[in-house]
Amino acid sequence: MQGEIEARKQTTYLANLFLPVQKSKHFRFLWVGQLFSILGSSITMVILPVVVYSLTGSTVVMGTTMTMYMLPNVLVLPFSGLIVDRLNRVNVMLFTDIVRFILMVAAMVLVLSDALTIHILYGLVAIYGLMDGLFQPAYAAVRAQVFVPEIRNAANALTQMSHQGVRLIGPALGGLIVSAASAGIGFGLDAITYLLSFICLLFIRDLTSKTETKSEAYKFNMMKDFAEGVAVLKSQPWLWVTILAFSFINICYAGIIVVLIPWLFNVHYDFDPFIYGLAMAFSGGGAVLAAFIFGSRQKWKRRGLIAYGGVLLSGLALLAMPFVTWAPGLVGLLAIEGFGIMMFALVWETSLQELVPEEAFGRVASLDMLGSFALLPLGYLLTGWLADVIGGITTITYLAVAALAIVAVALSVPSIRRFD
Repeated sequence: MQGEIEARKQTTYLANLFLPVQKSKHFRFLWVGQLFSILGSSITMVILPVVVYSLTGSTVVMGTTMTMYMLPNVLVLPFSGLIVDRLNRVNVMLFTDIVRFILMVAAMVLVLSDALTIHILYGLVAIYGLMDGLFQPAYAAVRAQVFVPEIRNAANALTQMSHQGVRLIGPALGGLIVSAASAGIGFGLDAITYLLSFICLLFIRDLTSKTETKSEAYKFNMMKDFAEGVAVLKSQPWLWVTILAFSFINICYAGIIVVLIPWLFNVHYDFDPFIYGLAMAFSGGGAVLAAFIFGSRQKWKRRGLIAYGGVLLSGLALLAMPFVTWAPGLVGLLAIEGFGIMMFALVWETSLQELVPEEAFGRVASLDMLGSFALLPLGYLLTGWLADVIGGITTITYLAVAALAIVAVALSVPSIRRFD
């Protein structure tokens, strides 16, 4: 009898989890399209550092490469939110997908013809970063429209679980492609995924926002529009305090994960690229587990403590990495890191969708990304330079300790601890 009850609970949970697929055509095509896109991106994120280190072997150049990606991304964010809230958001996504498809084809041709140089790579990643700066606020705003209250919790959980599930495959596949074939093949596969995403988005072009339907009566005022987005953030301490905290936390975590973890695996320990890909896949596996747990309940209490507890757990895992030399141990720590940061991401995503009006979502999303990412170009450069001066192991330790200190400061704010 007890077994039957548990089976019914599992069936009910799975039915609730897949409710968005049954109820919403827009969700289905958005979900499938982004699964393709994320598969390609996760392959490329493994291949890119391998390409950079094979060309130069330098942490400084790796940091510079990521700066070249982030700088255009950050510079366009103040304007992308305004664009997203005034144009068809799906059309913005379509435009960025086709440009990124062209970029990946170009990268494939250059690698396969042995013509790729670090300066050409800088240019490619800069344009890629610009497109991401347009795409991400548009995608966040479309999610807020499609993830209506009836399906919101299930839609967020299913999206994150499936995205992270794809990331289990992508990094390992990327490492396998580099080991067995060529980085150019990986870039080509990424190009195909952007094309498939573009095709899926064509089926949801009928999705319109409230601001689009009122476009004839709308008079453009950039400063007023920007101020409206700021006002929404200021009205919610949970939003602006977290964005401020993560403007510094992201410097530390991204510096470690993007610049130094590839160095740790590929240069310091000289593991096979497949091991690095496997480690990144396990990071995705930890995130899947977090999404499964989060999606198992309709409501969570003490969400502020859950979110920042996840960030704390992630930081502790990164802090332990310089003291572990065993490959399976490093892989396990990255799984813990993925679990912790996903718990934060799910609380953050659902809280944005609850607190931010649809007509201002693009601006708030772009301000969120601007606050979180504005200092990343400097952070990547600083991380690469610091690792060159004092060593990568010491730099990982310092950055992890700094991030944990910022988490402690954020938790001292009552509006963060008590956010429910």
